[in-house]
Parts: sequence; C-alpha cells; structure tokens
Amino acid sequence: MMAGAGIHHGFSTGGNTILPAERATVLFDGIFSSPRLQHPEGVAVGPDGWVWVGSENGQILRIAPDGSALEEVVSTGGFLLGLAFDGDRALFACDSRHRAVFRLNLADRSLRRFTAPGIEVPNYAVVDRARGRLYVSDTRAPSDPGPSIWSYDLETGAGDVWHGGPFDHANGMALAPEGDALFLCETFARRITRIAIAADGSSGRATTWSDDLPGLPDGLAFDDSGALFAGCYEPSRVLRIPAGGGPSEIYIEDATAHVLAHPTNIAFDGAALFTANLGRWHVTKIDTDTFGTPLWRQARGEPG
Repeated sequence: MMAGAGIHHGFSTGGNTILPAERATVLFDGIFSSPRLQHPEGVAVGPDGWVWVGSENGQILRIAPDGSALEEVVSTGGFLLGLAFDGDRALFACDSRHRAVFRLNLADRSLRRFTAPGIEVPNYAVVDRARGRLYVSDTRAPSDPGPSIWSYDLETGAGDVWHGGPFDHANGMALAPEGDALFLCETFARRITRIAIAADGSSGRATTWSDDLPGLPDGLAFDDSGALFAGCYEPSRVLRIPAGGGPSEIYIEDATAHVLAHPTNIAFDGAALFTANLGRWHVTKIDTDTFGTPLWRQARGEPG
C-alpha cells in the first residue's frame, strides 16, 4: 500500500495493548511535501514548540505543532540519526555519513562539525548540562560490539570513549530523571541497559534494566512518573517499562507498519509522544495517558 489518505485512519494491532489504535495519528506526511520528509530517524521537540526531525539526506527540518507546515533549517549533506537540544542554545545532530556530531546554533542557525574523527557511527546524543557533557552512542557494525559510548565537552567538543562496552548495537539513550545514570538500547540484544554515572562523571556499573523485549528497541524517553518508553524498529510498536525496571508491556503498536512504520527515536511534549518512522515519510503523534517534559526543558533544569 502506498502512502495516501488511508495512512491517516488509525492502524491495526497484533494483540493486547495499553492504548487503542486511534490514539496514534500522522502529524505530518512528507512523501509529497516540499521540502520532502525522507525516512526520518531522529525526532526532538524544540524550544520553539516545533517538532524537529532529520532526514536521510542530511536535512534538519522542523514541523509546526499542528502539522500544518514543514521547514528546512539547514543540511549537513549526510545521513542524520539522533537529535538532541542543549536547552534553547543549540541542537546536536548525529550524522552517520560524516561520522560526526554537528552543532546547530539556534540563535543564528549556523552549523559546524562538533566532534573530531574517532567515533564510527554516532547514533544518538544526550545532553547532560549539569556535568557539561554530551554522551553519544556509537552503533558500529551490527556484528561488531565494542567501545559504544563517547563523552564530549559541551563547550569545546573535546571527548573520548566514556564506556567501552561492549554493547550489542548501541542505539538510543536517555538520561535518568535523577541524572545519576544513562540508559541505553542494545538493539539486537533486545535489552535496555542502565549505566551508572559516578560522582566524578566517569561511567560506572552497567546493569540490565529490562530484557527479553518483544521487539528491537531503538529510541528511549522517560515520562514524568519515571516510566521508560522504547520505540521499536521491528515490529512497529512502542513499549513501556515501569519505573524501577523489569518486564516491558506493549504500549501501542501497528501490525501493518503504516502509522507506526518502524519507529526509531521518540520524544515527549506533555501528553503527546512523537515518533520518527524510518520506514516511511512521516512523523507520528501519540495521544498518551501520561505526561513527559520536553528534553530541551530538562536540559535547562525546568519543570514541564
């Protein structure tokens, strides 16, 4: 089935889920738009209230909150993965083609390469303003576990390996609400791993938060109650893991992969949860039963 009007009419579920199908809709369908929205992987809500996404050809784009408009901000000319806001100062964009993280100054929209060569496949970035650090996962090759998380100075871009792993396809990450740990998707292990952050900022012990997941986890986001949500690339579903860890539950899914189409990164904005869909040309909005503070506010230490 090709994209068209039918894509906006709910979707199928493959079993029991927390949310019914109609709670998910297409925010913006970019298959025929100008500019085009092409297979987005990264998504983040910005301080302007717009939903920012990255495309397969390096475009950083933003979508109006009501889905009425799409604007290209700038392009790296590469292939964008995760996006992360440093408050209202900057946006960090992971680019797999250039093997680098780029920094977009939000004040003047100037773009520059932020990281030096070294990281292989920068996948997802997390801002830790309290420590002045930017954590970046290194996905590497699917069959090549190894040094998987880097840490960079938020101001200078100087950095090195923070945790050597090895992790099985290090992917999306999230900073714990308390700021004392970093959570990581190990995609092909079907596992979420918690990595403690020591008092001196170094990496501590890595422990399993939730495993045997019913899907391949790609992106993570906490709600304000401490529950952890994971977007699954395959099958097309979002999982919820209770505060404190443990078994996951299927929060919402799409057995036809049309409205949720291989979702990757996810981002909260209040009661709305947005998902990028690497398998198609749109961003999905889920009307949740919870509340999550946008990460740009968390970076500034603001309440939701």
